[in-house]
Amino acid sequence: MSQTWYSVIIVVGAILVYSLTTYFRQKKILKSLTQEEFKAGYRKAQLIDVREPNEFDNGHILGARNIPLSQLKMRIKEIRSDKPVYLYCQNGTRSVRAAQMLYRKGYRDLSQLKGGYKNWTGKIKAKQ
Repeated sequence: MSQTWYSVIIVVGAILVYSLTTYFRQKKILKSLTQEEFKAGYRKAQLIDVREPNEFDNGHILGARNIPLSQLKMRIKEIRSDKPVYLYCQNGTRSVRAAQMLYRKGYRDLSQLKGGYKNWTGKIKAKQ
């Protein structure tokens, strides 16, 4: 085989190892909850919507606080580390990034809504 094929195999292998490592680290720091599991526990937790304010104003889960991912570093002190933190965004991507940031700061009881707000069928509140 040529040198090029060895290089391609090494790059593909590295990407695969990185992807698997990231996946398992994410599963370790963040619980992904079904809507039923999320509903069962979010009233006892800090419910944080990490979407931007305009998205939050268009509709959010009743009782949620809006701390956008873009502001999380500056506002992290608003979130208690001794209570469970339930995160959600539109589809789950930003809540994973928020959880990684919180985990690095010592937060350990982190959960997210699987599938995000777009799949939520529970109670919501929106600005008129």
